[in-house]
Amino acid sequence: MSPHTPATPLPLATLADTQRAFAHVSRGKVEAFAALGMPLVLGRREGARFQDAYSGRWYWNCHCNGGVFNLGHRHPRVAGAVRDALLDIDIGNHHLMSPWRGALAERLVATTGGRLPGVVLGVSGSEVVDAAVKLARGTTGRETIVSAAGGYHGVTGYAMAAGDAPFREPFGAGAAGFRQVPWNDLAAMDSAIGSDTAAVLLEAIPATLGFPLPEPGYLRAVAALARERGALLVIDEVQTGLGRTGTIWSHEQEGVEPDAIIVGKGLSGGVYPIAALLTSAAMHEVIDTHPFAHSGTFSGAEPGCVAALAVLDVVEEPGFLERVAALGERFERDLADLPFTLRRRGLTMGLAFGEEGAGVTAARALIDAGVFVVWAGNDTRVVQFKPPLILDDAGAEEITAIVRGTLGT
Repeated sequence: MSPHTPATPLPLATLADTQRAFAHVSRGKVEAFAALGMPLVLGRREGARFQDAYSGRWYWNCHCNGGVFNLGHRHPRVAGAVRDALLDIDIGNHHLMSPWRGALAERLVATTGGRLPGVVLGVSGSEVVDAAVKLARGTTGRETIVSAAGGYHGVTGYAMAAGDAPFREPFGAGAAGFRQVPWNDLAAMDSAIGSDTAAVLLEAIPATLGFPLPEPGYLRAVAALARERGALLVIDEVQTGLGRTGTIWSHEQEGVEPDAIIVGKGLSGGVYPIAALLTSAAMHEVIDTHPFAHSGTFSGAEPGCVAALAVLDVVEEPGFLERVAALGERFERDLADLPFTLRRRGLTMGLAFGEEGAGVTAARALIDAGVFVVWAGNDTRVVQFKPPLILDDAGAEEITAIVRGTLGT
């Protein structure tokens, strides 16, 4: 089915009915998107596409909810594994041992070659960012966390404090013990890391900043500064991990060995929420020494572990990462002469325009044309462009044609 071919919508009578249903959840967000002419209602979904349940129109999903749908919607192996497991398991009990949690932890540790042997499971990226801050402070006995201005790490306490003010100020939340410096500014980082620094917390490629790639050697230099001064390096791979950049972890391409990695979104396969913090043995000693100080009822829920194991099965198949790299190169080649700068690593891409707000305008135009994207919240010059990793050649060709026809001069 072409994404432009209307199908029978899900049984939602009118857009007003749908908006009424959301009035109790996020009225402001619904109204904001409606004002931008994008009142989409997620209906049927399959592979790289989803349907607007109100209009019946199909869209290519080139945002993937920040990477939740790296493997597309309802990937049969992930959905099938969870469906089958639910015949025998449920959430589980976080106080008790679980073969599912153990199997997932073992697989995650293996992605680091055993260098990060500690695993803390959670429900969301925000939750495991909080855990990373707690463990960094507990390990070093220091308080300050240094992060990048314009970055984003989540909406809970410590995760929110590590981000920009607009995510804190509406709630009267402060950021004591947190310090921000400009991304890619090594001199500013050098000045910020001191004797009170517990950890440097950085996204491998900052998403809400529009995916500006790290300057060559930047992350290695930050790692060296941190280690020299007794601080830890935590890399947030929520949007870039699990093959999105052509390697399991984006920081591998920088030659960096962090003390911890944060993973979420895509670990769920878009089927069941789960996230994880991978840590060095030294960081994990805090958990080993105080085993009841950090836990969560739904952390490492067994159906989520099943979903994550299936995701790793797919991503680690021979040829999968090579296919991601080839698709990224194809998009770079086919979009080379358009009026934007393409920021790209694998299938993590930002379409960067010259003026503030141009990313919002471009995103709206692409959505009108049948390609769903979102602009970068902290740099509205940029469109976040993240096609699913399972995209076939025909899909890539059609998406390219739409982008060229919409944004070309």
